Amino acid sequence: MPKSGKTSPANWTSLFAETHPAADYAPALFKLKPEKSPMEPQLNQEVINTAAAHDGPIETDAVIVGAGPVGLFQVFELGLLEIKAHVIDSLAYPGGQCIELYPDKPIYDIPAVPMCTGKELTDSLLKQIEPFGATFHFGQEVSTVERQDDGRFFVQTSKGTQFLTKTIFIAAGVGAFQPRLLKVDGLEKFDNTQLFYRVKSPADFAGKNLVIVGGGDSALDWALNFAKEGPNKAESVILIHRRDGFKAAPASVAKMKELCDNYEMQFIVGQVTGYEEKDGKLTGAKVTGADGVTRVVPLDVMLVFFGLSPKLGPIAEWGLDIERKQLKVDTEKFSTNVPGIFAVGDINTYPGKKKLILSGFHECALAAFGAAPFIFPDKKIHLQYTTTSPKLHKVLGVETPVFD
Repeated sequence: MPKSGKTSPANWTSLFAETHPAADYAPALFKLKPEKSPMEPQLNQEVINTAAAHDGPIETDAVIVGAGPVGLFQVFELGLLEIKAHVIDSLAYPGGQCIELYPDKPIYDIPAVPMCTGKELTDSLLKQIEPFGATFHFGQEVSTVERQDDGRFFVQTSKGTQFLTKTIFIAAGVGAFQPRLLKVDGLEKFDNTQLFYRVKSPADFAGKNLVIVGGGDSALDWALNFAKEGPNKAESVILIHRRDGFKAAPASVAKMKELCDNYEMQFIVGQVTGYEEKDGKLTGAKVTGADGVTRVVPLDVMLVFFGLSPKLGPIAEWGLDIERKQLKVDTEKFSTNVPGIFAVGDINTYPGKKKLILSGFHECALAAFGAAPFIFPDKKIHLQYTTTSPKLHKVLGVETPVFD
């Protein structure tokens, strides 16, 4: 990597096609072109102009890898310390697993929020970080991290975006997660037409004959969702699992069995070992039961929920201490073994670690304070409170309350 990291100004417009300021994202919160989809933010002209005039890597105080809930809250905690951040995510939009896997599933353990969905949590976090003007770089992974002679890090993404940053915060969840696939020869040709590993829009499956494969929470949740009365009700729902035991909430299992008893859905013990097609369309799943007999189950659509296969990807090559595909950190600053690189959320591990969103939020606060000396080496950082600090009120863009 050349130390100068030169990038031709002519390439910046295409490079920034995947770069979105937070204030230009999210349908109910910020500006959007009326004709665009909510997932297609309008580029801020000021950012485009700045990029066009820029020769070399983007210089910044912090790069956050991962735009899930913890990555978004890291923007907030850094913002309170007046640290600007760029955020990189492999997905095309913020929210991480909350949006990618369960945007409509309820979350009950966010403090002071009795219940919210993954999408609602993401929207609220985007609103909360709006004052800090973070810049998002979607649809790209970090491919290179190299320490420079001046102590900063050179960071480059899979799309060629380059940074020189004083600190890095890895908030990549389980890494570059991929769904575990149903391994049946030839079945992959139906991907995203009749074979799906996630549900983006439940309405797409309404009125269809569904075969759902899996025995975890996602499989049970979606089976129950499509079997119940409502606008997304399927014509039929057949759940297939290799055994009569489930890794799912007991209440969900009990409800599934109740629906089966009432002939509102079916459950079959067995494994999908083949398929049938007609005129290029998937028409049935061949299911081999415990008795060794293979039966054909007719279908319109197959949904498979085998969980995720976490892959650290390039992170594994950055010289960080790794334990069972997670990054080892201290619990004072949530620093990795490389000074200036921090890890927060599900990607890290330490004694007593609990993979909870609220734990990740706590880690963000301490990581931000831990990073401050790298960014402001001559500045003493004092703990201030958003309830009483006029300085933080100014940072947040709110008026300082006057008490009688």
